[in-house]
Amino acid sequence: MPGARRGDFADASLDTSSIAFVLNCHVRLNNSVRVMARSVSASTMDLAAVPLAVQVVTPRLA
Repeated sequence: MPGARRGDFADASLDTSSIAFVLNCHVRLNNSVRVMARSVSASTMDLAAVPLAVQVVTPRLA
C-alpha cells in the first residue's frame, strides 16, 4: 500500500454479503498493510476470488 506509514489507521472490507469473516487490518511496515481474515462460521469461501478493499488514513495532528 504505497504511502502507508506505521501509526496510520487502516481498514479493510470484503466485497461479499457473507458475514462469515472478521477482518483485522493494520499498517505493519511503511508501504505495507497486513489484512487477516478469521472465519466465524462453518461455511467455506474462496477468499482469492473475493475483491478486497483497503483504506489507509493518516491521522491529523492539531
